[in-house]
Amino acid sequence: QVQLVESGGGLVQPGGSLRLSCAASGSNLDIRTMGWYRQAPGKERELAATITDGGRINYADSVKGRFTISRDNAKNTVNLQMNSLKPEDTAVYYCYVRTYYILWGQGTLVTVSS
Repeated sequence: QVQLVESGGGLVQPGGSLRLSCAASGSNLDIRTMGWYRQAPGKERELAATITDGGRINYADSVKGRFTISRDNAKNTVNLQMNSLKPEDTAVYYCYVRTYYILWGQGTLVTVSS
């Protein structure tokens, strides 16, 4: 049984920064891909960024140059550094983990507003 614990998120002004973290714990972990998806009000869940165990990174076009994803394979953690935040980044951000199956975190709200 794999558990995901998310931290970070909150309210920030436009142009500000936030950092999201997600830690996976449990037995027989064989994590392939970790990352973050987000869901804005009234919209479908979409990719923000993912990183494979080999370090291959994928960013949504809308966050390229502003968000940075990183991962610690030994600790099974993934972080998302979000800079130059915009109001349209407001969403619930979900940690995503793919092993032999897919797991989702409970979600953490990021609100970008003045």
